Amino acid sequence: MLYVFDLSLESQQGFDAVTDMLSNSFFAKFIAWGLVSALLYHFFAGIKHLIMDCGYCEELESGTMIAKATLAAGVVSVLLAGVWIW
Repeated sequence: MLYVFDLSLESQQGFDAVTDMLSNSFFAKFIAWGLVSALLYHFFAGIKHLIMDCGYCEELESGTMIAKATLAAGVVSVLLAGVWIW
């Protein structure tokens, strides 16, 4: 991914090559979707941990509820990312 980022910043031709690759290659789209999905889930899990660090949702029942909410937000955002990338 760093190589593709470097190539896109190198020149206009490199940027055009990267955008062509991302628009035509299933494998490149799949890798991009996987990376974006991991980042989105990590974002929502981080928000959950910040809420718990503030002293909320630390009991078993509320902790289970916020964990399910985190998973649901992650699934929805991953699906939306898939629609956006494809």
